[in-house]
Amino acid sequence: MTKELLAGRERGATILELRGITKRFPGVVANDQIDFEMRAGEIHAILGENGAGKTTLMKILYGIMQPDEGDIYVRGQRVKFHSPLNAIELGIGMVHQNRKLVNAHTVTENIILGHPNAGRVLNLRRAEQEIDELCRRYGFKIDLRAAVWQLSEGEKQVVEILKALYRGAKILILDEPTSALAPPETKKLLSSVEAMADDELAIIPFITHKLPIVLSTSHRVTVLRGGRVIARFDTSSATEQSLAREMVGREVLFRVERPAVETGKPVLQVDNLSALSSRGFMAVKNVTFTVREGEIFGIAGVSGNGQHELAEVLAGLRKPEAGKVTLDGAEITDAPPLARWQAGLGYIPSERNAVGSIGEFSLVENVAMNYYFDDKYARNGLVDYANIRKLTEEMIVDYDVATPNADVKAKNLSGGNLQKVILARVLTRGPRLVIANLPTQGLDVGATEFVQNKLIEAKKNKAAVLLISEDLDEILAISDWIAPMYEGEFMGILPADEANRERVGALMAGLKSEREAQ
Repeated sequence: MTKELLAGRERGATILELRGITKRFPGVVANDQIDFEMRAGEIHAILGENGAGKTTLMKILYGIMQPDEGDIYVRGQRVKFHSPLNAIELGIGMVHQNRKLVNAHTVTENIILGHPNAGRVLNLRRAEQEIDELCRRYGFKIDLRAAVWQLSEGEKQVVEILKALYRGAKILILDEPTSALAPPETKKLLSSVEAMADDELAIIPFITHKLPIVLSTSHRVTVLRGGRVIARFDTSSATEQSLAREMVGREVLFRVERPAVETGKPVLQVDNLSALSSRGFMAVKNVTFTVREGEIFGIAGVSGNGQHELAEVLAGLRKPEAGKVTLDGAEITDAPPLARWQAGLGYIPSERNAVGSIGEFSLVENVAMNYYFDDKYARNGLVDYANIRKLTEEMIVDYDVATPNADVKAKNLSGGNLQKVILARVLTRGPRLVIANLPTQGLDVGATEFVQNKLIEAKKNKAAVLLISEDLDEILAISDWIAPMYEGEFMGILPADEANRERVGALMAGLKSEREAQ
């Protein structure tokens, strides 16, 4: 049932209510007197930028954390959650953005793993029948006997949802439900979500930046900013602009201008490149392309199709199996990361915490990691920390990093502010080639806009930019050339003026035409 039809009838009774939820951490109030109410059969989105308090509220709702103040009511009864088990027992399920599945096990095995009714002797046939009934009811199509490692990201998302439903969830919390899905997968998932709402389930999607999905699917919206409820309203009265304005407290432009910049000579040339995944499978297969001065070359793909391995090979973090990589005419196929950095390659990794920074290090120390070899910032083998500190403080100002000072540990920054530090550390050197791997993943609309404009600024400064993104809108907005990637191969290389959402989305899913995506 569509949102419009559901809005035309009275939704169900209140099934979940939060009153005055407050959670404090040293130096910050993450949730400040939050009130929230859910009805059966409703999709009620919770929006907020990075650091708004969504994650903390989500963990409280699922029993991972306990509030310092406030009450939770489920079906009118005041409850206390001491662990997720308490939440599950009361019909609350949660689908995390980061999958929590066992790759070697089948879909059915993952769904029943840890289920109290599984018993010591598993009855897989009965479990499959019960799960198959859930699939038919909500329109899910998945091979229950397939191993998880064989699934697409969209199918893994389905497994997580089925896992919650199999445990009897009537209130379903979805953390960024479409962040890693191709357009066809997103369309199918949202159709199933609407079917669940029609079956009187209550759906709570926590969303950072995919506002069109909020507008097309949800019935009501609650917006958090700075740990407080800033606004709540029926979605029918909202627009992308009004949602973004409430989230970040200012107007946000949704059209990033793609400037016409005269392209120059080739900076990056990749010829017949192949590479293995960490599990030993061929992840990149005979990829060939060129990125020139003053252009953004966008690689679009759903997670797990070889983009990550390609980025690591180009950055020198993974050995290729075959092929050749050239930077400004010099072969770097076997060059170590430091030599590539010194040659003018700048790398923005997708894992900003695990690879892009050291959480226990200060911002000064994190910046020093990419400048210690530069004669301007090191003398006689010793890092000139006074100069590095000055540079870091300039980056904080130039990139609008919200931090008290340069001595703050990286782990204490929000995702958006940490990404700005990493971006500043790379772009301040004026690299010839910028490899940006998922540079806006998990960022709010304001931080996303900032990062995209910085990449465009690098393009204007005659850098060659290789953008790898799972966000099709981002790829279409700022790329000059677009290469949809599927199962390790480019499905084509399209000039921006010949690319559209349907065509690129179909190619990302391995389909030859938009019609196959229907």
